[in-house]
Amino acid sequence: MSTHFPRYLIVMTALLSAGLAHALEFRSVGAAPVVMYDAPSLKGGKLAVAPRGMPVEVVFTSGAWSKVRDASGELSWIESKDLVARRNLVIRVANAKVRAAADESAALVFSADKHVLLEMAEPATAGWVKVKHRDGQLGFVKVSEVWGL
Repeated sequence: MSTHFPRYLIVMTALLSAGLAHALEFRSVGAAPVVMYDAPSLKGGKLAVAPRGMPVEVVFTSGAWSKVRDASGELSWIESKDLVARRNLVIRVANAKVRAAADESAALVFSADKHVLLEMAEPATAGWVKVKHRDGQLGFVKVSEVWGL
């Protein structure tokens, strides 16, 4: 066992490091809607139009193109230049409660319906994320009720 133990540690460290290299990377569609393609080319099939601000998970980047996953789980290609680092989130439940503090008993600031787009104001902590509505309202929503983290 002692001769295999260091080799085991090296293999496990390599596997864990590889997993960290593939950490989730979320971006948002920039200021204008963009076409989502089935291949990394303007000659590819057009699948859909992504609205301004839509969050996407970047799965792979190849040259000027990014393969992305949307909130429904669908994969497509978008020109990387059309993505911005700003983090937006999409409500994925019927009626999310956005509260004044990261606490279920905190005052209700507003409710957000499914598919409403919110800007991530601060990173998520303890199961809550601070968000900003386009009208300027700030509050906390449960991490389980949004997509894009």
